[in-house]
Amino acid sequence: MSIKNHIERAQKDVVATLQQHFNQPLDTEETVKNATQYGLFNGGKRLRPFLVYATGKMLGANHQDLNVLAAAIECIHSYSLVHDDLPAMDDDDLRRGRPTCHIEFGEANAILAGDALQTLAFELIANHKFECSSQTQVKMIATLAHASGLQGMVGGQGLDIAATDKVITVQELERIHKLKTGALINCAITLGALCSEKADQQTLENLSVFGYAIGLAFQVHDDILDVEGDTVILGKPQGSDIAANKATYPALLGMLGAKEKAQNLIQQAHEALANIDADTTLLASLANYLIERDH
Repeated sequence: MSIKNHIERAQKDVVATLQQHFNQPLDTEETVKNATQYGLFNGGKRLRPFLVYATGKMLGANHQDLNVLAAAIECIHSYSLVHDDLPAMDDDDLRRGRPTCHIEFGEANAILAGDALQTLAFELIANHKFECSSQTQVKMIATLAHASGLQGMVGGQGLDIAATDKVITVQELERIHKLKTGALINCAITLGALCSEKADQQTLENLSVFGYAIGLAFQVHDDILDVEGDTVILGKPQGSDIAANKATYPALLGMLGAKEKAQNLIQQAHEALANIDADTTLLASLANYLIERDH
């Protein structure tokens, strides 16, 4: 089975898990509910859920436990996109080929939809009966909260906003993306591993090196696509980062330098996987795919 087939299977599993929640009778306002679903069921790559599944499966974790963790992290990621698109943030009108949530439902409903998705993530983990201990379950919640907050995704977004219209170094740009993008990607891998008793400290450390390497490579390649990609394939305006005067790897390193950096990061990821006593084939394939994709 190709890596794309594995990713598609992960997409189906996580969407089915999320739909189970929204198929329940929910005592809420209908427009907010619709906006929340719109922001969540938007045809994304579901990369973070895939990483939960791939890591957990590699270490023998229970699939139903992985479904819940995959759903939770996708809620966090989707909420971040809904909020990132708002006029006060990136001010985008298009996301994955469709009008952004605030364009479709208004700014207030988009803000509430993002808030709802963020809290749903923790509700899903807290309410599930995992095969692991309650102590590990609490650690999962804490891990996701940390990766999502001031020392993770939110902090990275803040640094990104502060850097707009400013000249920054490659090191400063890496710090932004290690928090903004890398923290949640690394968290997905950690959550999958925490579902398994086989995840000793050395395995977790090597997975962390792998996670941060592919997280940064993912962002470098995104910056490359923003220059070389096609708007129709990307599902968002090509050149949007340049138009917003944001620092990018091609701008700081040149296109060849950015591509070389992506390759070096993927090599680091493969080296980390080589130190793990398990079948890492799927994760290795994913690492290669991240810098070969066209969207």
